[in-house]
Amino acid sequence: MKDLGHLRYFLRIMVVYSSSEYLLSQKKYISDMLQHATLANASFATSPPVTTPMELHLKLRQSDGDPLPNPTRYRELVGALIYFSATRPDISYVVHTLSQFMAMPTTVHYDTMLRLLLYLQGTITRSLLFPSESSLMLRAYTDAGWVDDLDTRRSTTGYCIFLGSSLLSWRSKRQHRVSRSSTKAEYCVIADTTLEIHWLRHLLHDLGVSIPSLVPLYCDNTSAIQNASNPVPMAGVHGLHKA
Repeated sequence: MKDLGHLRYFLRIMVVYSSSEYLLSQKKYISDMLQHATLANASFATSPPVTTPMELHLKLRQSDGDPLPNPTRYRELVGALIYFSATRPDISYVVHTLSQFMAMPTTVHYDTMLRLLLYLQGTITRSLLFPSESSLMLRAYTDAGWVDDLDTRRSTTGYCIFLGSSLLSWRSKRQHRVSRSSTKAEYCVIADTTLEIHWLRHLLHDLGVSIPSLVPLYCDNTSAIQNASNPVPMAGVHGLHKA
């Protein structure tokens, strides 16, 4: 073992810090990938950046468009995008959607991926901020997209967990089963988020951080809140609120 000095760059993640905050960024890695995309696609070089990672209300299907003659490039870029989401929670949902078509991507899926790259081009300086003076209080927010996968009719789990003002954990993932109601889809998200809260509490405890036994969890579905609150409260979660 040897002391390598202050952490600056690790696993393609840049670390910038001062006495008041820490910043995690993958700016250099994203820049390298965008340059590679520009060399491989002439139209991408002349396209203007976009302000959203995905078109509003867009729902992709496996049968959309024509199959790509060589899907290798699509898989490589989506694989890189999956790693980008480690510091860019704003692209998690789109990357989750694109990764579902890795086996047989089409021209429509490829165009959606290029739009995401244009979004990254315009937001390349965005970083994860961790203020050093942030409070050590956990809070969680949940949501679900009901049957938004048109091929499987499964819902999408989405949550984010903050430690004070620092975003600590987030997720966008297709649920394992078909939910027959939006209430069930939201309730499944609450259950998954509760497990993540328990894991984070144990991790922080190992790091010497004391977390209160009751952690607020926010949900925007009234029926799911009522089901989670009655008749037995969920262990470790307190104060379910309608956001």
